[in-house]
Amino acid sequence: MGKLTVKEIEGIKAPGKYDDGDGLRLIVRPSGSKSWVLRYQLHGKRREMGLGSLDDVSLKEARAEAGVQKKLILQRVDPLVERRRTQQEQKAVAQSKNAKKVLFSNVSDDYIQAHRGGWKSVKHAQQWENTLKQYACPIIGDKTPCQIATEDILEILKPIWFEKPETASRVRNRVELVLDAAKARGLRKGENPARWRGHLDKLLPKRSKVRRVEHHSALPWAELPEFIQEISKREGLAFRAMELVILTATRTSEALGATWDEIDFKTKVWVIPDERMKAGKEHRVPLASPVVALLESLPRIDDNPHLFPGQRKGRSLSNMAMLMALRRMGRGDLTVHGFRSSFRDWAGEVTPHPRDVCEQALAHSLGDSVEAAYRRGDLLEKRKALMADWAAYATTAATENVVPMRNRK
Repeated sequence: MGKLTVKEIEGIKAPGKYDDGDGLRLIVRPSGSKSWVLRYQLHGKRREMGLGSLDDVSLKEARAEAGVQKKLILQRVDPLVERRRTQQEQKAVAQSKNAKKVLFSNVSDDYIQAHRGGWKSVKHAQQWENTLKQYACPIIGDKTPCQIATEDILEILKPIWFEKPETASRVRNRVELVLDAAKARGLRKGENPARWRGHLDKLLPKRSKVRRVEHHSALPWAELPEFIQEISKREGLAFRAMELVILTATRTSEALGATWDEIDFKTKVWVIPDERMKAGKEHRVPLASPVVALLESLPRIDDNPHLFPGQRKGRSLSNMAMLMALRRMGRGDLTVHGFRSSFRDWAGEVTPHPRDVCEQALAHSLGDSVEAAYRRGDLLEKRKALMADWAAYATTAATENVVPMRNRK
């Protein structure tokens, strides 16, 4: 039986140490707080183990807990060591559960946000976001860091290792850094599958020795109408996005990132904000009638502002979606970006539209800095005629196609 009673404990006001017996002691501090301590000796050393505050642990509970710890002492097990081991196991279990919830896409977003302030420019952060979203996330974005293996990294890199060696190298390095951050957060263990030296260098040739594979990535403009006819018959948002990219001569990221509030159906103009443009300058895109019809045919999702919503809530279609659509068509020889070249070749070879109008349609900066300084407008009215000609040409049946001669002098 212990020496203390509940009533005695309630009446204790003076700071001090009050023994209950068998090593259990009540500590009363000058602040008035009261807590339990178990005193014991093991391996020739005297130790004290806190058992909790009196507010949380009653006299009866303190005695019971002291009894549990004494059984360990009889077995020559140090209760403090055992407590630390149990806490570490619980922490490991909690981290394991947390690791199963956090996806690579979440970790990459966190990494970019954490380092954004230390990078030299906004463009650098955008490059990080774009490359990971385009190449890595379609394959590992929905996987947890602990699930990602070497096979996943190879699946990301192999399609671009020979065609875009510099881009592939940057993607690999960025994935490696994100996975290192995941390891530091306890979200994965073991070797980093994206590490180059001593790992991927045994599976892939060095970037310096890679010979670029040559192919015609741009569709010849003469074949464009037939191609448009083919994709217009196919179902899926990726093909509709491809139509928009072709008919507006915009970039993949500009089309997939488009939101409904950027589209003005009254003026038939699509305004892409500066933060989504490569040059960092707002770009107005005139919408020809076929483009307006295409936009009006698109479904709208209440909780997603994008023209081409993805499977994840609030996100757009993946940057890889159109490339994968081309591959399903058996047109792996083409790239989505190549359609801009098709447009530029068409405009320069068979139309009277001025060079600067064509370049402005592609949102290219003028090479002449003096000319650029004096150019205040964006040639929107002239570009309306250009893009109307292009849309008319691209959407006319191949057998009926004629080269537009609008504004020929």
